Amino acid sequence: MQAFSIIFGASVLLCVTYASADSVRLAYVTTADGEYEVSFSDAGSMREMQGEVDWTATLKFENTVNLTGWAALELETNDRYSDEVQAYSAGFLEGFTTADVIYMHWYNTMNGFCEGRTETCRSVQDHLDKNRDWVDQMVVDYGDHQPYWHQASVGAVKLIYRQLDGLHAGYKRAKGNTSQMLSYNDLLWLNIQGDLEDLMEALDTSPGVKLPLVLRGRKGASCSALIKLLDDSSDLYTGQDTWSSLQSMLRVLKKYNFGFRRLGDQNFTVPGRSVSFSSYPGTILSNDDFYITSAGLVTQETTIGNSNASLWSHVKPVGQVLEFARVLVANRLGHCGRSWSKIFSLYNSGTYNNQWMIVDYNRFKPGTKRSQLKDNLLWVLEQIPGYIKLANALVVLGSTAEDGEIEVRISAADKTDVLRNQSYWPSYNAAYFPEVFNLSGVPVLVEKYGDWFTYDRTPRARIFRRDHVKVRDIQSMMSLMRYSDYQHDNLSRCDECTPKQNAENIIACRSDLNPANGTYPFQSLGHRSHVATDSKVTGSSLVLNLQFWAVSGPPHGGSTPVFDWSTSDFGDSTPHLGHPVRWEFPPLLQRWETNNVVDHTVTGR
Repeated sequence: MQAFSIIFGASVLLCVTYASADSVRLAYVTTADGEYEVSFSDAGSMREMQGEVDWTATLKFENTVNLTGWAALELETNDRYSDEVQAYSAGFLEGFTTADVIYMHWYNTMNGFCEGRTETCRSVQDHLDKNRDWVDQMVVDYGDHQPYWHQASVGAVKLIYRQLDGLHAGYKRAKGNTSQMLSYNDLLWLNIQGDLEDLMEALDTSPGVKLPLVLRGRKGASCSALIKLLDDSSDLYTGQDTWSSLQSMLRVLKKYNFGFRRLGDQNFTVPGRSVSFSSYPGTILSNDDFYITSAGLVTQETTIGNSNASLWSHVKPVGQVLEFARVLVANRLGHCGRSWSKIFSLYNSGTYNNQWMIVDYNRFKPGTKRSQLKDNLLWVLEQIPGYIKLANALVVLGSTAEDGEIEVRISAADKTDVLRNQSYWPSYNAAYFPEVFNLSGVPVLVEKYGDWFTYDRTPRARIFRRDHVKVRDIQSMMSLMRYSDYQHDNLSRCDECTPKQNAENIIACRSDLNPANGTYPFQSLGHRSHVATDSKVTGSSLVLNLQFWAVSGPPHGGSTPVFDWSTSDFGDSTPHLGHPVRWEFPPLLQRWETNNVVDHTVTGR
């Protein structure tokens, strides 16, 4: 990889321009008589390759994980072909070309997932099979005249699952009958990891009273996010940290450019034709989640979870679409915060329950006074089983309309007023809306464990409140998102813990550094394989080119050491095939070769 660095003070941001030839794979797929064939090209670029052959999809893959902490994948389909051919070709090409790293990521994160809970896994698979049957029927009934179901089939969403079909077929072509062969369901489960833990909880029939996932450290705090307007209103930054397990750190920056039509109409491509996102090998979505779409939207979330066991009864195989598919449909069809939220709200599965933030950069003009920010710049949505909170409306979802539509009541309000009033919107795994906060069972946890479970007094809320004023440019925004100095921050203190300073109570966590012999009131505050695995930041000019700064690996600096597999006590017990040994990478800006800029004519604004 050849690159140059932009230096801000003592920090370095790496601007990636191109990779050396030996780390780049250019490939394309062709189809004839229902058969698909992948070929590799020695062309100098994707555009050169596209000019030389007839193709249904082309791909550029740079495996630079050991140099930057990221691989990069750029995938484009040919809109001269049908949507289904495009979707299958995209999956086939990615599955074939990246099969080696797909297996590594699956082995690291999913191998042995069902050990000790076989019966629950069987219940989950039965749920998924029934859900697939229901959605197949919905596609048959409504796919020709409703955009939502044109984007749906085989389990949740037509083109999404068609892409997954292709992904598995391409992987199978690459791996054949080797020991690394994975089933279709292996790849499906890899893609639905966000939904999966909630499905496991909802369908678990084992006896005994179970503690909420957050107390067991299974699905506790997961991600920090910030939307920050600069003091002079010269820019609006959107950033997110993924919090996850150490074995999940095999990462890929992706950009998809698919020529899908809204209803198969050659003249009307979907608003979110192009999308860039942080991702993983073998997943066709972010799962972090962090996206930039060609409709000018940045969509991201932090997990709020569900601690009210009675709500799991709302999770059903019929009448619902898994969250991972609803996100992709909303990213493709949504052209503003309101429309994205309405689309996402349909067929709530009650799984992977998050606070979603939708930033519409079409509504932001640099230099606009804070008090004059346009309405609908920021929409916020919160989901729990059976309910979705959209601005000022609590939506109870049920399939009541005869034509298969969902009866949804939503408000036109948004949360731009928070940006006007305080210049920032923070998100840190706590529900903002009181109805969602109360329904999800959090008050019981507040009563028992105190401020850690509150919305406005939890450590990260207080740190964001104190430190958002330090953001003055893209570098200081990234610095805040990477902030990990828990040892010297009084707001990271846990009085019930030994030691008192806790690495979970910080913007970018390092729970691997909490001592294994410490004492903690619940497991989420303990020593575990749980860290901020990345940070991503974008702004108004970057969004135009679907770009964002990204840094991979746990935070380090000052008293926080660099994560190194050779010295970590998780090194022997945690699979990490394909990982760099030492995670000491600067932020980088990926420059996409196929530069599909935000098209304001598509969004109609």
